[in-house]
Amino acid sequence: VQLLESGGGLVQPGGSLRLSCAASGFTFNRHGMSWHRQAPGKERELVASINTSGRSTTYADSVRGRFTISRDNHENTVYLQMNNLKDEDTGVYYCKAFGESMISWGQGTQVTVSS
Repeated sequence: VQLLESGGGLVQPGGSLRLSCAASGFTFNRHGMSWHRQAPGKERELVASINTSGRSTTYADSVRGRFTISRDNHENTVYLQMNNLKDEDTGVYYCKAFGESMISWGQGTQVTVSS
């Protein structure tokens, strides 16, 4: 199982980033996917999740209306579109695959929001 995140970087407040997580080594369309983040000195928190078909999504209150999670089951990739970024969105963003008795994490990608 491999989850490879990309798309992180430095962005000014109010800016946008799109994170990608390319999955391999398992049957992607049988697993839910989620994005989590961890800020320095804080615990890892759930940002958004999406079910196997992509028709059901959930969001943390802090990002609802600004972030959008989506998936492409043909490309085995899950995305996180982040708009109107704030300083408090800074952290390492991880994708996770779950389901069928499996949980797997990617290595993370750094997102820094700063002027």
